[in-house]
Amino acid sequence: MQVNELKNKGLEREYEVVVSAAEIAKEVDARLKDVGATIKMPGFRPGKVPLDILRKRYGKAVLGEVLEKVVNDTTANLMQEKKLRPAMQPKIEVKEFDEGKDLTYTVALEVMPEFEVMDLKTLKLTKPVAAVEDAQVDEALGRIATQRRQNVKIEEDRPAKKGDVVVIDFKGRTADDNVEHPQMQGSSHSLEIGSGQFIPGFEDQLVGAKAGTTLDVKLSFPEDYHADDFAGRAAIFETTVKEIRLPQVPEIDEDFAKSLGLDDLNALREVVKEQIDKEYEESSRLKVKRALLDVLDEKHSMDLPGSMVDMEYDSILQQVLHAKGHKPHGDGEGESPAENDSVLEQDEKEELRQIAERRVRLGLLLSQVGQKNNITVGDHELQGAVIREAQKYPGQERAVFDFYSKNRQALESLRAPLYEEKVVDFILELADVTMKDVTIDELLAEDEDDLPKALRSKEENADASNEKKDKKPAKKPAAKTTKAKAADKEGDEKAEKPKAQPKPKTKAKAKKASSK
Repeated sequence: MQVNELKNKGLEREYEVVVSAAEIAKEVDARLKDVGATIKMPGFRPGKVPLDILRKRYGKAVLGEVLEKVVNDTTANLMQEKKLRPAMQPKIEVKEFDEGKDLTYTVALEVMPEFEVMDLKTLKLTKPVAAVEDAQVDEALGRIATQRRQNVKIEEDRPAKKGDVVVIDFKGRTADDNVEHPQMQGSSHSLEIGSGQFIPGFEDQLVGAKAGTTLDVKLSFPEDYHADDFAGRAAIFETTVKEIRLPQVPEIDEDFAKSLGLDDLNALREVVKEQIDKEYEESSRLKVKRALLDVLDEKHSMDLPGSMVDMEYDSILQQVLHAKGHKPHGDGEGESPAENDSVLEQDEKEELRQIAERRVRLGLLLSQVGQKNNITVGDHELQGAVIREAQKYPGQERAVFDFYSKNRQALESLRAPLYEEKVVDFILELADVTMKDVTIDELLAEDEDDLPKALRSKEENADASNEKKDKKPAKKPAAKTTKAKAADKEGDEKAEKPKAQPKPKTKAKAKKASSK
């Protein structure tokens, strides 16, 4: 094997590899001998077929197989001899290969950057903490009680009002053709007046109706209604109020605690307090983790493999395009990120590129810290992650377990965040972390300018632009994750969803209307 270096610039390397025809022939003969040991040919005993006959009959057939083996073996030798650590899969291009000729191919790759990790013991961080107050426990108990409320039928003869739950039968028809539709019918449906469960205008017309009353509810479906057959059309629902019920929230007392399986109210309060404290601790850890990643990002500079940055950029871009409702081609496969980033403004592309670079930088950094300190993720930890995933899908746990047991790549995808958390915990143990008492609002407050511009609404972008006219440029948004989700905010950036406006519930449950 002869190796010629064609490129050595930054992290980019390219080599030309030449394997002589004699070496190729030797590999071909070795493979033919393997074939000859099992092949049956008239006139010859197994394993006794002459090599020249095997070469004539099977030589071309095994040539492609030999090519793959030789390229793999010589490339591996190249990596070992040159002590190369590829950032991504090397690109191999065969330049010349034929029977009786030398094999010539090129290997192009980017190598992992060399860098020094700072002394992690010199890190100084502040971890915000907040104590659980009685008010938060009371509020949580109130929510629990509200979730367990019961609707009790009222006996007095009074009209329905906002906040009441009415039990109704309804039968709807489109007004322009007076045709009834099965999708517009329901029986003994419990509807809280003012809940916004039905399309606008329906619930308001039930205010004042008494039990036993039948009335026509007249309204129009929204123009953006999810069912095109009804969008924008006027409709009439013949509605009968069968009962009026009043939601009753149970008293938070000893009996309530026992109904939840606790010995007494004090035990219930303690359980709720522990749960809130756990949630606050998660928020505290998230804050200090993000502060840690900001410092690590600021203190380390290195050349980044462009291929890794491009892959991360594509991943972020796909998420942004999905969030913006970008629709794929008709074949369902969707366009490639490179074809799609034209929908973003130039400053949005630049910001996503900065986030991609940050993720790759932090991913390389955390990976090196983990490797040097022999941090690993055990199989029992991976199994625990699978169990937690399964718990997210009640009733479908078996399907989740089967999925991960049959999909090794998916299983390994759970290892990355576990590995990252262990490395972060390791660094935090070394760092000088000071606890700082803060209010609950301060602990749970979102960081300013946290979302990339591409994910903000036009109004938010306009506000941010106006603010920047009078202020110094804001610090660039923290990346949400590293390559292994290193700055994962673990769900604390959930956008508030617009209130759904479903059609009246029918036998086929109502779908949510589009928020657009």
